[in-house]
Amino acid sequence: MGRPTDDFPDDGGATAAVLQALDLSADPTYPDLYQGPNLSGPSARVYGGQVLAQATVAAGRTVPADRLPHSLHGYFLRAGDPTIPIEFSVERLRDGRSFTARRVHALQEGRPILSMIASFQEHQSGLEYAEEMPADVPEPTQVRSALDELAGIDHPAARFWAQESAFDLRHVGRSLFLAPDPDSPLGRQMVWMRARAPLPDDQLLHRALLAYACDQVMLEPVLRRAGRAWVSANQSMASLDHAMWWHRDVRVDEWLLFVQSTPSAQGGRGLGAARVFDRAGTLVASMAQEGMIRLPADA
Repeated sequence: MGRPTDDFPDDGGATAAVLQALDLSADPTYPDLYQGPNLSGPSARVYGGQVLAQATVAAGRTVPADRLPHSLHGYFLRAGDPTIPIEFSVERLRDGRSFTARRVHALQEGRPILSMIASFQEHQSGLEYAEEMPADVPEPTQVRSALDELAGIDHPAARFWAQESAFDLRHVGRSLFLAPDPDSPLGRQMVWMRARAPLPDDQLLHRALLAYACDQVMLEPVLRRAGRAWVSANQSMASLDHAMWWHRDVRVDEWLLFVQSTPSAQGGRGLGAARVFDRAGTLVASMAQEGMIRLPADA
């Protein structure tokens, strides 16, 4: 099998489907109420990153165009039903001279499945520094893609990652798709990620898509630390909350490096953290997510 390249692979319309899901429709009767469709996936519940991204777009629709999201904090309250469209109700908390705050509730049949607060800021100058990207990280063209690793495997999850996902994931070292990684006892990992097709020049969209994409890998360090893989038997995982900070402009159709760790697990919960760098080594975002993780030994 050939080495991955920088070429955009044929995504079979997956990127277009994600963009369509983020193109929310406004309710003509109720101000600040939007509706979005659900994407198909390997799970019987709505993908959490989809809801986060849609909620970010909904909040952004009520904010001046020169103010971009710099942080969000959200709680996943219920599993979403993929057969029911989601309504996004935006509450205007504050419109200040520099910052704007919005609360968004994602609703299915009147019941919240996500509650999120996001803060937006106009561009301002000020103190500037950033942590550096780790040295000697292999280029994405030197790392095996999930598209290659899972191609030809006849399983719904494998078909999703290899054919239907809108993002190309390339783990530096072993992935956790098919087996645990015995060489990572501390749970640390690095993953290159990029959209599988070029995207419009819309910074709100790119920031929302980073929220969409990151939910695919945020809890992987917890699995690594536990010596588990995605296919390990008798385990249950679900995202509980998500916090995210965008430090600088980002493009998800250019390669991004996720540098990940897991500082703690306890009480059936595990915390995943990530710093995100662009290919030039600039820190563009930081994020953290806690998830429920129940293993056979917990029973």
